[in-house]
Amino acid sequence: MIASNRALASLKKYFGYDSFRPGQEALVNAIMQGRDVLGVMPTGAGKSVCYQIPATLLTGLTIVISPLISLMRDQVDGLNDAGISAAYVNTTLDITEQEAVLERAAAGHIKMLYVAPERLETSRFRAFAARVPIDLFTVDEAHCVSQWGQDFRSSYLGIGDFIAQLPRRPRVAAFTATATERVRRDIIELLGLDRPITTVTGFDRPNLYFDVIRMENKRKNAWIERYVREHIGESGIIYCATRKETEELSAQLNDALRALRQSATLGESGEVNIPTAPDGSASTESSDGKTLAVAYHGGMSADARSRAQRGFVTDEIPVVVATNAFGMGIDKSNVRYVIHHNMPESIEAYYQEAGRAGRDGEPSRCTLLWNDSDIVTRRRLLDADYENDRLSEEERQNVRASRRRLLDAMIGYCRTTSCLHRYMTRYFGQQEPRTGGVNMPSGTLDMQSSAQAQDGQARCGVCSNCGGTLSVMDVTPIAYAICRCVHDVNQSYGMGKIVAVLKGSQSQELLSRGLNRLPSYGALKETPEARIRDVLNQLSVDGFLHISEGRLPVVEFGTRSQEVTSAHFHYDIKRIEHRNAGEVPKSGAAKLRPASSVGNSASNAEDTALFERLRALRLQIAKKIGMPPYIVFSDKTLLDMAARKPRTDEEFLQVSGVGQRKLEQYGEQFMEVIDQSR
Repeated sequence: MIASNRALASLKKYFGYDSFRPGQEALVNAIMQGRDVLGVMPTGAGKSVCYQIPATLLTGLTIVISPLISLMRDQVDGLNDAGISAAYVNTTLDITEQEAVLERAAAGHIKMLYVAPERLETSRFRAFAARVPIDLFTVDEAHCVSQWGQDFRSSYLGIGDFIAQLPRRPRVAAFTATATERVRRDIIELLGLDRPITTVTGFDRPNLYFDVIRMENKRKNAWIERYVREHIGESGIIYCATRKETEELSAQLNDALRALRQSATLGESGEVNIPTAPDGSASTESSDGKTLAVAYHGGMSADARSRAQRGFVTDEIPVVVATNAFGMGIDKSNVRYVIHHNMPESIEAYYQEAGRAGRDGEPSRCTLLWNDSDIVTRRRLLDADYENDRLSEEERQNVRASRRRLLDAMIGYCRTTSCLHRYMTRYFGQQEPRTGGVNMPSGTLDMQSSAQAQDGQARCGVCSNCGGTLSVMDVTPIAYAICRCVHDVNQSYGMGKIVAVLKGSQSQELLSRGLNRLPSYGALKETPEARIRDVLNQLSVDGFLHISEGRLPVVEFGTRSQEVTSAHFHYDIKRIEHRNAGEVPKSGAAKLRPASSVGNSASNAEDTALFERLRALRLQIAKKIGMPPYIVFSDKTLLDMAARKPRTDEEFLQVSGVGQRKLEQYGEQFMEVIDQSR
C-alpha cells in the first residue's frame, strides 16, 4: 500500500521524515479512508505519527485520550514546536483556561485536543463534543481498557459509551505497545471498534540489550552504583519495588557521584561521557549543582513528583530512581539504560518499563536484577493487592488468577536459558522475531557452536543469555526429596517450613508440631538452603508443584506431580553463566553511548565531539524555551546532523527528523556550531 502524497508531504513538513516506518503507512491510510484501526507497536516505533499525520489532513478535530497529564504536556509541546496546533484540557488549567481551550477548538483553531478519560464523564465536555465536528477519536495506551492487562484503569471503561453517544460517530483509532491477543480482543470489544484494521508490527526492540542477573539484595545497590558511575553522561531510569528503596538508592548515587566529581577520577579516556558546553567545558552537575539522581514515588507530594519528573525529562537530572508510579507518559527519547532493582509483576509491566530505554532507536541497555525473595514478595503483593468495585467477586477471582499467570511468565523470563528477545516476543504471540538483523529459525541445541544460542536458535547478539555459557546441574535427588516432603506435610505448609524440614531444623515451632518425625526430615541437611529454594521454585514454574494464593501460600502438588514417581524421572536445572555476572559489564552493548553510533574511526572522533556540542546547544535552547531537549531534536537527529554537517537550509532539511518548522526555528543556531567545528 502506497501512502498518499499528502500524507508523505505532511510527514516531511512537520516531522522531517521522507518515508513511514513499518506499520505506520497502513494505519495512516486506513484512518484517512474512514476506517477504525488498532495499532500494536513497540515503544519507539512511532505510534503517535499514525494519528498525528491524519489529524493534520482531516478538516475536523482530533481528540486524543491520554492517561497522564505529563504525557499530554510533552505531546502538545512537541506538536506545537513542530507547527501543529494542539492543546490539552486537564486539571492543571483552571475553569476559565479550560473554557478558552474548548472555544478555540470549537472555532477550528486547534487540530488536536488531548484529554484524560475522566474528562469524558463531565457534562461540560459532553456538551462540547456534541456541537463540535470530531473527525478522529484516538485512544492512547489502549491496553488500559482491559482488565487482563497490567495497567487496567476503570476510567477507560466509559470511552466506548462516550463514542456511541456522539451525534456523529468519528473514525476511532486505538494504540498500545503491550497487548496480548486476549487484550487486543478486549480493546476492540470495549471501545466498540467497527471492523478495525489491526496492525501488529512486532514486539522486538533490537536496539535494546536485555540482561538478566541473579543477585542477592545486599549486592544490588553497589552494582547499580558502579554502573551509573561508568555512565555519567547518560540518562537512565532505575526501578525499585518500594518507596524506601528509591530514596536510599538515589541518596547513595548522589553521594557517590559527588565524590567522583570531587576526585576528578573519571576513568580511562572514552569510558565516561561527560556532557559538554558549546565551549567544550565539561559539566556533570544539574541546575542546582548537587542533584545527579532523584527519587520518584507515589508517597511524594504532587509538586515534588512534578519537579523530579521535569528535572529528568529536561536532562537537568540524568538519573531517576522510581517505583512503578513513574513511567507511563514519559516520552523522553534518549534514555540509555533502564535497570530494575527488583523483578516486576508481569512481562507486560517489564516490557513497558524497560521499553522506555532507546525510544530514539539508538543502542540502549535493559538490566533486570532479581533473586528468589523477589518472587516471594511479588506473590504476597499479588494476593493482597487487587480490588476493583466495578467487578463481581467471581470476576475478581478470575483477574487474580490471571495476574498469577502473568507473574509466572515473569518468573519464567528470569529463569529462562533461551534468548531473552525471543522469550519476550513469543509471550506476545510473535513467533519469529528478527533481532540484530538475524532471522531466528528453529533448530536444535548445539553446545559447541558459537553461532547458536542456548535453545538452539541463532544468537541474537543483544541479550546476555545469547552471550553466556549454558551449564546443566542434575538436581533429581533434591527434586525428589522436596516432593516427598510436600507429601509428608500433607500439602499444608509453605516454602519456609518445607525447607526447614528438609534441612533438619531444630526450631521450637517445628519440633512442637512434630515435623521432626517426618520421613523427609533432614533429608537435605547437607544441601545449601538457597539451592533447595531454587529447585523448589523451578519445580513450581515447571508445573510439578503449585504455590497457592493467599496471605500464607502453601506448596501443593502441580499438574505434573505424578511424573516424579516414575522410575525414569530426571530433573536438571539449566543456568546461564554470564560473563562477569557480578561486575558491571565493560564491553559490547553494556557501555553503549549516544555517540557510539557515529563510529570509531579517526574522522568520526570529530563527529563525536561535534555531537556533544550540538547536544549542549540543544540543552541551552530547551532551557530557554522551557521544553525537554528531545522536543527540540532527538539524539538520533543530532547524530545524523553531526555526520552530515549541513551548511545550507536545503542540506539541513535532509537531516533525519528536521522539518520546515524546525529549520526555521533552530537551523541557523545549529549550523553556526557546525561551521565553528570545521
